[in-house]
Amino acid sequence: MPVPETLYATYAVALAEPIADPARLAHDEVARRTEPPLRGLVLGMLDSPMLSLDQRPASQFPPLPRDLLAAYGAEPSVLAAVDDAAHLVAVRAAYRPGRPPAHEWAARTVAGAIAAALGAPVVDVFTPQILTLGHLERSLPGPDGAVRLTDWMLLPHTPGPHGSFFATRGLARYGLPELLTENVPSGLVDPWGRILNGLARRVLDLWLDALPAGEQPLTVDIPEIISVGLRDIAAAQGADEPLRREVAVRLRLDPDPEPALAVLPAHDRPDGLEALCAALYGTPERHG
Repeated sequence: MPVPETLYATYAVALAEPIADPARLAHDEVARRTEPPLRGLVLGMLDSPMLSLDQRPASQFPPLPRDLLAAYGAEPSVLAAVDDAAHLVAVRAAYRPGRPPAHEWAARTVAGAIAAALGAPVVDVFTPQILTLGHLERSLPGPDGAVRLTDWMLLPHTPGPHGSFFATRGLARYGLPELLTENVPSGLVDPWGRILNGLARRVLDLWLDALPAGEQPLTVDIPEIISVGLRDIAAAQGADEPLRREVAVRLRLDPDPEPALAVLPAHDRPDGLEALCAALYGTPERHG
């Protein structure tokens, strides 16, 4: 898979009135609210061209996708505050692919610091999703740099005549194609969603391990057959799992209309998804 040269993060802070000096407010609030080592990374980005703050009347920005914000869980009162915002501050950051994802960590930290100081809503433009202050703070890395992938990714699914269509929304933050699965039976929506969360964590680890600091490769090979297990599912949630049970899935790169990784059973069979879930979780009663 090709490795992008640069990745971008964009967050919008919705304001009732403009800020006199957004950069100064951001610097002061990050210095006051953020613990090391994240504080040093974010302040370094703030003092560089890699992170910018753009404050304008809301009418001068493209309209935020209200229907998607509502569909992805925005509370009506918060959505109304975004609708009524007279000004927006766009927090944008850019960084190379790899560890750490400094563009996302820095942009989300700065947006959250401004929002916390003013009691303003934050929109993650990528997903798109309105982030509560609790979600935003919980999602940022602690001293060890650990995060919960599920705080940075959505897993929407759409029912269809032959089952649900799943597609992750978050791996592109790191330069990866999103994962998708078609025709997931209704009884497997929950267990298959957990498998996709765990698989996203496994694929992301493989991707980041192949992007060491220093010279950046033009392409990275991801195995076609990948094992995903209970430990990966737990890790995506920031938890531990003692059992090592795993199953194998096959990835197929679908280039159109946008590059995506279709997730299929490693061995073709009519009940492939059911067999994978049963092998990983046990009897249907445990995942029904």
